[in-house]
Amino acid sequence: GCPYVVLASPRPAPITLAAAHVAGADIVLCVGGAQAIGSMAYGVSAYDEGSSSSIPEVPPCDVIVGPGNKWVTAAKSIVNGYCGIDMLAGPSEVLVIADETADAKIVAADLIAQAEHDVVARAILVSDSANVIDAVDKEVTRQVEDLPEPNRSTAMEALKQSFSIVCKDIDECIAMSDKLAPEHLEVQTVNSQEVADKCANYGGLFIGTNCAEVLGDYGAGPNHTLPTGGTGRYTGGLSVFNFLRIRTWMRIDKKEDCQEMVEDSVRMARLEGLEGHARAAEARRL
Repeated sequence: GCPYVVLASPRPAPITLAAAHVAGADIVLCVGGAQAIGSMAYGVSAYDEGSSSSIPEVPPCDVIVGPGNKWVTAAKSIVNGYCGIDMLAGPSEVLVIADETADAKIVAADLIAQAEHDVVARAILVSDSANVIDAVDKEVTRQVEDLPEPNRSTAMEALKQSFSIVCKDIDECIAMSDKLAPEHLEVQTVNSQEVADKCANYGGLFIGTNCAEVLGDYGAGPNHTLPTGGTGRYTGGLSVFNFLRIRTWMRIDKKEDCQEMVEDSVRMARLEGLEGHARAAEARRL
């Protein structure tokens, strides 16, 4: 486990502080962006000018995880190697696979929900029906106008770089989704589970019309820190595994039990031209 936990949030709301307490955070840094990453990676010395302005020491962290804006991502790329990081997350994205049975109002609502994240967020619709895409496009236009500001302006800017793809059939929709490897993948088709089972590359998968991505964000509890920008082809989201290390060890008590290994090591070492290695193995011969 992690014996010492530091949380960084530039303007933590009371609910954020409450969550930090429940999670067992030791320190809350009221700072964000690259400054937060630098503080956690390199540490901060204790500061004391009286009880009203004392700041405890922030030790250098072994691993930094969690999402942020482009400055956070840039800072994480700089400290990566000095300490561990979970991933270099890019703009948030959703891809919806929809067939002719999909509800255009629901699909549009999910696309807009993603678009309001950030002006560089991407909302993608992939369908085997041009009629569905046209219907969803009309719904997006209608629904986005009803958003309050600044959500409306943010979503409209993000929708400028979002897009739809018409495929010849659902199998081609799946292939296109796997190529893009979206952060969030929704499947809204007549046989959603069957289609979902064929999908291979994504961060989080949401199956069926009732399974909105926002429910994963806030309700059900699946991971909310997921690979973006196609990186879902080779990695997964933040999990307990980011806080674990694989360490190997060996112990040999009886020399006679390892002689086959000794001879193999001697041969391999000399094949690689490492005579010192070979002689170190030979020193273990009977």
